[in-house]
Amino acid sequence: MASHRSSSADRPSAARRLTTARTALVTGASTGIGADFARRLASDGLDLVLVARSADKLEALAESIRADSGRHVTVLARDLGRPGAAASLIDEVDALGIEVDFLLNNAGFGTHGPVALADPDRLSDEIRLNCEVLTELSQRFLPGMTSRRRGTIVNVASNAAFQPLPQMAVYGATKAYVLSFTEALWHETQSTGVRVLALCPGPTETPFFAIAGEDFARTKRTTAQLIDTAKRALADGRPSVVDGTYNALLARVGVRFLPKRVALWAAAKTVGSRS
Repeated sequence: MASHRSSSADRPSAARRLTTARTALVTGASTGIGADFARRLASDGLDLVLVARSADKLEALAESIRADSGRHVTVLARDLGRPGAAASLIDEVDALGIEVDFLLNNAGFGTHGPVALADPDRLSDEIRLNCEVLTELSQRFLPGMTSRRRGTIVNVASNAAFQPLPQMAVYGATKAYVLSFTEALWHETQSTGVRVLALCPGPTETPFFAIAGEDFARTKRTTAQLIDTAKRALADGRPSVVDGTYNALLARVGVRFLPKRVALWAAAKTVGSRS
């Protein structure tokens, strides 16, 4: 694919960029948080590697980003939920000679309903994509970042990471894993030049809720607000951040002071449980 770079005069100043990295790899890039984050990264002067299942959506996004920013965009259509897909992606990126200096692990999905009635294969796919793939990509791209003494890893968790979530039990558990893993990784990478952030969205205006089977939030944050939250947290060197004041208070403070049964009841009501 042809590369066309914008002139230095057209590029945002380093102080206003999300990162000084040269190439960003974004998973789950075809819609929602991934697509909008990719646009912002391109506007900040990064080349992109876009990864998701839908080749058509990725190509359309890539063409739009190229037209708007002049950045080089590589499209790699992959179903990362399949066994071995993450390793194959890493091998192809290496074969293309691409150094990934910004990794956004956004690919994931959530199932809704009682665990007893769930499709076991679907739950296995959910765990693989939300946890295993994120871990593998983080681990494989991190050594290159540390050797260059620059880089950024943003792992998308959720405000569901802070307490059990009846009716979305596996999803909540996977996001708790993402939060714990990423905060530990943040500590391990201190003094390496690599920034690591667990980004915890609350309800956000994306197609995610259609996949989950629920539209349970009366108010949602926009992806632009979420990306601004991530930008501030990276600048501040924080290990994790919850998007939105109300969401942050609920996740960081409110849940701690509620009896467990009350917290579980409230969580179940939030996702539309009839129990």
